[in-house]
Amino acid sequence: MSDVLNQAFVFIDLETTGGRPPGDRITEIGLKKVVNGQVVDEWQTLVNPEVTIPPFIENYTGITNEMVQDAPLFSAVADTLKRKLEGAVFVAHNARFDYSFIKSEFRRVNEPFSAKVLCTVKLSRQLYPQYIKHGMDALIARHDLPAAPRHRAMGDVDSMLAFYVHALSECGNDAVESAISKILKRPSLPSNLPADVLDELPQTFGVYRFYGENDVLLYVGKANNIYQRVMAHFSSDHSTAKGVVMTQSIRRIEWTETAGELGALLLELEQIKGLKPIYNKRSRAVDSFYTYTLIPNKQGYLSLKLVQDVDITRLDSAFGLFKSKKIAEKALQGINAANELCATLLGVDIGLGPCFQYKLGHCKGACLGEEDVARYNLRMKIAFHSLQLKRWPYNGAVAIKEHVSFIDKTHIHIIYGWIHLGTVESEEALEDFDVGQYVQACLDGESSFDPDNYRVISNYLTAPKNRLNVIMLD
Repeated sequence: MSDVLNQAFVFIDLETTGGRPPGDRITEIGLKKVVNGQVVDEWQTLVNPEVTIPPFIENYTGITNEMVQDAPLFSAVADTLKRKLEGAVFVAHNARFDYSFIKSEFRRVNEPFSAKVLCTVKLSRQLYPQYIKHGMDALIARHDLPAAPRHRAMGDVDSMLAFYVHALSECGNDAVESAISKILKRPSLPSNLPADVLDELPQTFGVYRFYGENDVLLYVGKANNIYQRVMAHFSSDHSTAKGVVMTQSIRRIEWTETAGELGALLLELEQIKGLKPIYNKRSRAVDSFYTYTLIPNKQGYLSLKLVQDVDITRLDSAFGLFKSKKIAEKALQGINAANELCATLLGVDIGLGPCFQYKLGHCKGACLGEEDVARYNLRMKIAFHSLQLKRWPYNGAVAIKEHVSFIDKTHIHIIYGWIHLGTVESEEALEDFDVGQYVQACLDGESSFDPDNYRVISNYLTAPKNRLNVIMLD
C-alpha cells in the first residue's frame, strides 16, 4: 500500500444543535481510526452542549436534551479527542462542517487544532464523476452499502468507512490514492500567514479583504465560495507577477458573509470605492461619467449629443457609460468606422456642407440630405444598439430577497432605477424602510446614478440563470 494510503485516517462524525459554529454546539462525537486499512481504535461519546437542543434537531438526530444533560462537557473530552486525532487525516462527509465545529470547540478551551482534511463528498466526486448526487444517502443506495443508523455519529462513521472500503475495492488503490492526494493538496501560503488561516474561511457567498504590513488594505474580492476563492489566490498558478507580489504581501485576511451573490457583488463594489484597496482596478469612485443621446435634427436625422447625466426614467434613451470624454470619443470613432455614419450628425465635424467622411466616401450623404431619413436613422439605431442602457423593468422600487439556510442569513436589497437604495436583514426591517423617500431622492437627482452599480445590478437581474425572489414595493 502507498504512503498516501498508509497514513492514519480518522473517520469522524458529529451531531450538533444546529448548522453554524460557533453559535451551535456539538452533542455527539463518533470516530474510528484506520491504519493500513485496519480499524485500530474507535470512540464515541455524547457531549453536553451547554445550550438547548431545538425540537426539530431532536427529531432529526434522536438526541434529546435529557440524553445530554449528564453527558461530559467538550472541555472534559478535549484532551482525549485531540490524542485520537493527532497526526491523522481528518475524514468526514461534508468535512468542512465537522472540522469547523471541532476547531470552534477547541478554540473555546484555548487549544489550537489543525489537521489535513479529507472530505468523502469530494472523494466520491473524484472517483465517480458520472453521478450528480454524492450525499451519504445517495452513496448508500448507489453502492449498496450496509445500512447503519443515519444521523447518529457512529452510524454515519460506519457508512463513510464502508464507502471508503468499497471505493478501494471497486476503483483500486492507485485511483483512490490519486484522488486523495489531489484533495489533500493545499496551496503554499505566504510565509506571513498562519498555517491554519484557510481553516477559518467559510464556504459561503461574501467578500474577503487582504491586508498587508501596517494593516494597509491590499485587495477586496467577491466570492460565491470564500474558502475556494481565497485558496485560488494562493495556488502556484498565479496569472500575473503583480498577483504574486500581492499574495506575498498579505499579513491578514478578513471576510464578510452575505446571503447571496447579489449581496456580495454590491458589498464588493461599495468597499472597493469606499476603502480604496491598492490592488483593485476600480479603487476610485468616478466623480462623473459621459453618455450619448440620439436627438433628431430639423430634417429628422438622428444626431448625437454627449452629456454628463441620465434620466433614470428614460435610461433606454442613453447610449454607453464612459469614465471620460476621451474614452467616449474613442468609442465613437470605432462605431463610425464600422458603420459609415455622418461625421456632422455625430458631432465630430462642425460646419456646413458635406462632412469629411462624405469627402472620403465613408458617408452616404445624410449631411446633404441625400440619404433617406428613415434608412439613416435605422442605421444609427443599429450602430448604437449594443450601447443602449436598459430601461428599469419595474413600475417602482423592488426588493430582492436572498437567503442562505446553512448560515441562516437573509439580506433584502431595495433597488430602484438600477440604484441600490439599501439592504435590510428581515421583512420586518423592510416594512420600516422609507422606500418613497429614497425613490423621490433618485427622481430629484439627489441619489446619483452610478455606472458601476448599474452594470452590477442590471447584469445580475437580467441574467437568465439567476432565480430572483422579487418583492414589489409600493
